[in-house]
Amino acid sequence: MSDAQTNKGILKDAYDKWDATKGGSVDHWMSIMADKIDFRSLADGEGGLNFTKTVETRDELQRYFDGLVGDLEMIHYTVDKYFADGDTVISMGRTAWRVKANGNEFETPKVDVVRFENGKIVAFFEYYDTAKAQAAVQG
Repeated sequence: MSDAQTNKGILKDAYDKWDATKGGSVDHWMSIMADKIDFRSLADGEGGLNFTKTVETRDELQRYFDGLVGDLEMIHYTVDKYFADGDTVISMGRTAWRVKANGNEFETPKVDVVRFENGKIVAFFEYYDTAKAQAAVQG
């Protein structure tokens, strides 16, 4: 199996667990991250999504997950397609969340670009409709 297919399998397994547990597989995600990681979110900490600030280490990444599953409740996370080339895997799908503080819900298209080294994620950038997410969080 090529590195591209191996990396795709690692990511697919993580997203399958993520959806099945409705966000309860944070430990699994942490286990597939490198110690140093370039993890970015399109919101970059703005509009009430403070946990989305850029992080550079796996330890800092725990803050992202604590905020995500602390502030939001997953309704679903669906990946429709994966594209793998060399060390990079792109996932395309959609996700929906409920804001715990106010009950607002939002659904957004979701694209993640993930780069691997030695079977670990070293770079992750998530793209989604920040306006929908921020509007739901802000009430």
